[in-house]
Amino acid sequence: MSRGRRPGETRTRDAILAAARERFARDGYDRTTIRGVAADAGVDPALVMHFFPAKEELFTAVIDLPEDVELAIERALHGDPGRLGERLMRMFVDVWEDPVTGPRMIGLLRSAASYDAAAARLRDVFDARILRRFAEVSHDDLRSDLVSSQLVGVAMLRYVLRIEPLASAEREALIAAVAPTLQRYFTGAIE
Repeated sequence: MSRGRRPGETRTRDAILAAARERFARDGYDRTTIRGVAADAGVDPALVMHFFPAKEELFTAVIDLPEDVELAIERALHGDPGRLGERLMRMFVDVWEDPVTGPRMIGLLRSAASYDAAAARLRDVFDARILRRFAEVSHDDLRSDLVSSQLVGVAMLRYVLRIEPLASAEREALIAAVAPTLQRYFTGAIE
């Protein structure tokens, strides 16, 4: 393991964030340690603490949604209302299977199950950036919560717990199976 600083502050910080993303996604919040992240990044733990004075700050930096995810949600919510479920499900799979955003989302969901601050962060992300947008489109908080419950359930079983056959289902088959349910939650009868 190399000690001390890497050349260039940005590359070092990026390496630490990449290592932390992997650790949080794989191990969740409780089992991720600063020492483990430092070892994965090839730096001294003190350097990790230089950039992120507490594990919670490192976690927050790792799980923040990139701006392009919010833009993808916006694009999915606009267009033919009759195809909203399909657009949303396609965007969802794109985000969760992306090599950058996927590990962030997996880390967040895995950590939320065992760490109160992660659960609060998940609520913040869903409420501020996703649920409010869903509610604006559906004009109903219950409908937006039902859409979210479906998506979180798929994410937990497919990407976190890796339950078969859902974990290895073909992308298009998954979209075709879930999109009608999302569509019904947005525009169909829910009584």
